[in-house]
Amino acid sequence: QVQLVESGGGLVQPGGSLRLSCAASGSFVSISAMGWSRQAPGKQRESVASITGDATTDYADSVKGRFAISRDNAKNTVYLQLNGLKPEDTAVYYCNAAIKTTWVTARRSYWGQGTQVTVSS
Repeated sequence: QVQLVESGGGLVQPGGSLRLSCAASGSFVSISAMGWSRQAPGKQRESVASITGDATTDYADSVKGRFAISRDNAKNTVYLQLNGLKPEDTAVYYCNAAIKTTWVTARRSYWGQGTQVTVSS
C-alpha cells in the first residue's frame, strides 16, 4: 500500500512563510512526477506546482515567484516552500505523486490527505 503524508501547514500572517512536506511510504518501485494542489472553500481544486523526476518545475501563475517546489528522491519526499503568503492562499493543500507499485503495473496517481494553510492577521 502507498501512502502520502503531508505536514507543515498552519496559521501564518500575510507576508509570512511556510514549508510543506509530503513523504511517500509503502511498497513501490518508482515515483515520477510529484506536485501540490490546493482547494479553498467553495472553489475547485487547482494545481499549484509540479516537479518531474528530473526536477523540471512548473507553477500556477498565481504563485510564481512566491512558491518553490523541490524534491528529495532519497527520502521520497516533495516540498513546497510558500513565501509572501496572501489571504487568498488560504486553502487545504494536497500533494500527489505518480507511482508505480511494481515494474509491470501502470503508473497511477496517489494523493495525500491534505494540510490546512490559513493566512490571516
